[in-house]
Amino acid sequence: MNNIQNLTRPVFPFTAIIGQEEMKLALILNVIDPKIGGVMIMGDRGTGKSTTIRAIADLLPEIEVVVDDLFNSHISNYDLMSDVTKDRINQGLKVATKFIKVPMIDLPLGATEDRLCGTIDIEKALNEGIKTFEPGLLAKANRGILYVDEVNLLDDHLVDILLDSSASGWNTVEREGISIRHPSRFVLVGSGNPEEGELRPQLLDRFGMHAEIKTVKDPSLRVKIVEQRSEFDRDPQACIDKFNNQQIQLKKNIIAAQNRLVNIAIDYSLRVKISEICSALNVDGLRGDIVTNRAAKAFAAYNGTDEVRLEDVKKVITLCLRHRLRKDPLDTIDSGTKVNKVVAEVLGDS
Repeated sequence: MNNIQNLTRPVFPFTAIIGQEEMKLALILNVIDPKIGGVMIMGDRGTGKSTTIRAIADLLPEIEVVVDDLFNSHISNYDLMSDVTKDRINQGLKVATKFIKVPMIDLPLGATEDRLCGTIDIEKALNEGIKTFEPGLLAKANRGILYVDEVNLLDDHLVDILLDSSASGWNTVEREGISIRHPSRFVLVGSGNPEEGELRPQLLDRFGMHAEIKTVKDPSLRVKIVEQRSEFDRDPQACIDKFNNQQIQLKKNIIAAQNRLVNIAIDYSLRVKISEICSALNVDGLRGDIVTNRAAKAFAAYNGTDEVRLEDVKKVITLCLRHRLRKDPLDTIDSGTKVNKVVAEVLGDS
């Protein structure tokens, strides 16, 4: 076990990350309920965006996958299973499984559509009648996290494909009349620097949440962050051991929340209040209402309660709505002031 630890690159512990509570909460809620629709993280350079995203992936419990399956297929959930595995199970054949770490896939900025979606070997299909599929990053990301750094610099066409797969949970590749479809259910995490431009409002709206992070101004906190990072760079294993108990506890909380989620109730009057806020903010469509409901339930599950409270909605609603207020691509994203003002009017001040 120690040899394996030495071979793998050490990951900075999630619980050791100081500050950036908004980003951490958005990531935790998305791994509790991936149907929230991912998170867009915008902030200054050098604020720990990549470190935090890799840390949440490392924190998650291992998943059971079918051996020799290209898509990390689930053994019993049809929505997370490839057609090949489905056929084998339907035929009553024995299917071997193994446990792996939650996949954490990086999408490089210069990636092509084939690299993202996968390719079909047309020559082999026509000559031998065999569908040969070379999986892309969407196949490898199934049941994991797909991270796109500088998503605002990515080609709009690729962002569209990403968001479609993220929303539907499936990826379809079609070439010369030959079609292959496979599960692609993942938590989509995009990050970027607002100085380099924003995503178009139509694309931004399809991210479930939007976290805004800023450089820490407090000198004593900055010193603490630098010391923490220096400690990790000097002796990664000692730093990992130091936060081991907190990591284990957070992992338990996330698993418990995932199990509890299905039973969380949200009162009708509270749902009406959420829609009232969305309407007052002139949010287009119903995605804002749906995501806020989902996020509030995930937060209630994380807190160990069975019902969504007013405080749960207040905690998550800015993350769910602030990026849906832009009507003009030249506008900047509201930091949350407009949302907070309407929330205070509709729900009352805390």
